[in-house]
Amino acid sequence: MIRVDLDLENPNDLRQADAQWKFAQGLVPGEPNEGLVAQIEGSPARLADYDDSGWEICESIQEVRSRGVTFGWYRITITVPEQVHDMDIRGLPMHFETCIDDYGEIWINDECNRQTGGVAGFNVRQRVLITRDTQPGTKYVIACLAVNGPLAAPGGGIFMRYARLAFEDYTAAKDS
Repeated sequence: MIRVDLDLENPNDLRQADAQWKFAQGLVPGEPNEGLVAQIEGSPARLADYDDSGWEICESIQEVRSRGVTFGWYRITITVPEQVHDMDIRGLPMHFETCIDDYGEIWINDECNRQTGGVAGFNVRQRVLITRDTQPGTKYVIACLAVNGPLAAPGGGIFMRYARLAFEDYTAAKDS
């Protein structure tokens, strides 16, 4: 297998994917009490067409934000490039990889795959398949919910330890 990735913290790699991180505080950004209400049915911030134009441009996803019981969203829209580090990625599987401190959800184009790592608790590494057949020029909206924990006695704040897009060619090993 040959693997190549885009580091979604590296300015050059972000430019290659025509991408920029945005951040907003709260389960429902802009709402009182971070949008926390009893029996809420979901946050619209998870949806690809949600208007994040007023959100803060996030210079570093590793910056610790807020304290106590807190929620926040990190969002990025990526455009798949033709190549990554001189490797043609057309037709390859593409994964999003991260570790959200402390609890994290990953929503890709409105979907959260709960069976394959879209939801993870307390600093668990997450790897979510975006597509089995990468096509250059395709856009994806990745929305990551971060929650500080443990909820009964949270420490620190929220942040993402890393974020990358991984492309893997499983046939390359067979050809060599």
